[in-house]
Amino acid sequence: MQATGGPPGELAGQQGEPRVALVVGPAAGGMAAHVRMLAAGLAAHGSAVEVLAPAGTARRLAAGDGAVPFRIMETEDRRPAAALGAIRRVVRDRVDVVHAHGLRAGALCVLARAGARPAASAGSPALVVTVHNGPPPGRSRAAAGYRILERIVARGADLVLCVSGDLEKRMLAAGAGQVERAVVPAPGKPSGNREMLADLGGRPVVLGAGRLAAQKGFATLLAAAASWQDMEPVPRVVIAGDGPLDAQLRRQAAAGGVDALFLGRRDDVPALLAACDVFVLPSRWEGQPLVLQEALRAGAAIVAARAGGIPELAGPQAAYLVTPGDVAELAAGVRAVLLDQSLAARLRATALRRAGELPAEADAIAAVLAGYRRVRKS
Repeated sequence: MQATGGPPGELAGQQGEPRVALVVGPAAGGMAAHVRMLAAGLAAHGSAVEVLAPAGTARRLAAGDGAVPFRIMETEDRRPAAALGAIRRVVRDRVDVVHAHGLRAGALCVLARAGARPAASAGSPALVVTVHNGPPPGRSRAAAGYRILERIVARGADLVLCVSGDLEKRMLAAGAGQVERAVVPAPGKPSGNREMLADLGGRPVVLGAGRLAAQKGFATLLAAAASWQDMEPVPRVVIAGDGPLDAQLRRQAAAGGVDALFLGRRDDVPALLAACDVFVLPSRWEGQPLVLQEALRAGAAIVAARAGGIPELAGPQAAYLVTPGDVAELAAGVRAVLLDQSLAARLRATALRRAGELPAEADAIAAVLAGYRRVRKS
């Protein structure tokens, strides 16, 4: 376990504020951004904060200008036993609250707390787990593993926070005693304009953004794009993100005659959202995707799959919703938005109104601190 940021030594926050360990596994995009926001916000509030994360996630958390106001400790990603030992030492020695993000990290923290012998001067820390993502569909090995992790977390955590209502129902059904909604703040309003995409020759831009993995459904987007070749001009598909399916998706685009531009990992996604003609979120399963909040704040015309917390987050009118994995519905939705300017304008205006209803970072910090106080008293 290696420290990569923040002050060395034991955690010592302002008097009365909890010492907090945030534990996260491999994370990119929304979860990593949320953990970084919480860590910085808690530290600014006077808590001593330590983040335990594998190397890749630790680098993302430490990225940016200036030193982060919290300590980052690298843990082993591919050696759960080593990660468990590192978490156990933190649980035993240094903190008042352990807050895990994701079911895998949550299950490790449940096991670590069960096996740790607390210091003589203090009892075991409270354990809070935020569930960020829904289960994979079907009866796959991954779905079965998800259900096992759900049960471990439900029975071992003092408080379970869920990013959407469907996840709250799942955790209650799994036996969790105290389940509440996680407050996930909207990011700042982006700036962007059409000039960012001027090299696309004035063609309509259909933007997708996220990790290039099965969950995000980009194969569905590319299959839908193959049916737009009769449009004039033909829309250009632009995908921002990286991940294990990069090569496979490029081959699919080429085989389907889809003129797709793969941008790779980008730090200016909010600006791209503000500049595109349509933003498509074709996820197969979800929690509460941060990129959807970014799209709402950008006033994008959104076509999204009706998966996980997406309908709840978008509200009844801020997105054109389609069935997850349904190529024909997705193709028709994008076509409708591109061809009907009044529909696109309504979606953009409603997205901005919905964005104004979303919580801010201060709301998220206040909510999580209130949760910490409740579980420490119980």
